[in-house]
Amino acid sequence: MLYALLALVAAVAAAFSFYQYTSSNDNKLYLVIALVCALATVGLGGMFLAGRMAKKEEIHITE
Repeated sequence: MLYALLALVAAVAAAFSFYQYTSSNDNKLYLVIALVCALATVGLGGMFLAGRMAKKEEIHITE
């Protein structure tokens, strides 16, 4: 659950940083922060989804 919360915070930070980049006068720092936060969102979201799958259960194609 922690990964989901961190992914959500990173997504909000990415959106805010990108908004600041578009409204600033070509400040590249906001763009870099937005890209790093977007990558963190994808990574943390993947870790959250990977942790939700039980490793002992078999997943059948019909389920």
